[in-house]
Amino acid sequence: MFKKHLLFLILTLTTIIGLADSPQPNIPNLRKKLMQAIDSKPTTDSLYKSLGLIQQRSGLLNGYMGALQALKAKHAWNPYFKIKYLSNCEDTFKGAVAQDPHNIEIRFMRFSVEHNVPGFLGYTKNLKTDKQEMIRQIELKNYGTADKDLVIAVIKFMLDSKQCNPDESTFLNKTLAALK
Repeated sequence: MFKKHLLFLILTLTTIIGLADSPQPNIPNLRKKLMQAIDSKPTTDSLYKSLGLIQQRSGLLNGYMGALQALKAKHAWNPYFKIKYLSNCEDTFKGAVAQDPHNIEIRFMRFSVEHNVPGFLGYTKNLKTDKQEMIRQIELKNYGTADKDLVIAVIKFMLDSKQCNPDESTFLNKTLAALK
């Protein structure tokens, strides 16, 4: 009975992000589920377990794992686990960026996490470099796996973050207008 339940659980978890059909998850579906996970501990836990089952993760999947570790920290009530997940998140993002340094989606996930973490925790040291790399990739129109909607969301988030100087904001506003 336990084996049947475990198999059902694994199939359910892998189907959630499209792992049952291929060795790598469906990125648009994973992106959508990650957005739901922001406000849902069960969705966060499910995605975290599902991605944890993948042995050989790409840089992008490691980026998603880093984002999920940040969400695990957000949803944890124990301060020890909050810090532990944030520390793991930082290490995972570092590895993801090393695997795929020009991926705008990885940089965006790390930027959004660091922007939202309280500065006194010391997890905001990559904001400037991630911002610069995202702007560089937007200038090159090198969006990688990011679709038009995600690029628009990245630009809007960067503008709303108030992390950009006036020249960067002008460029991003012009790019945003051209994408709409």
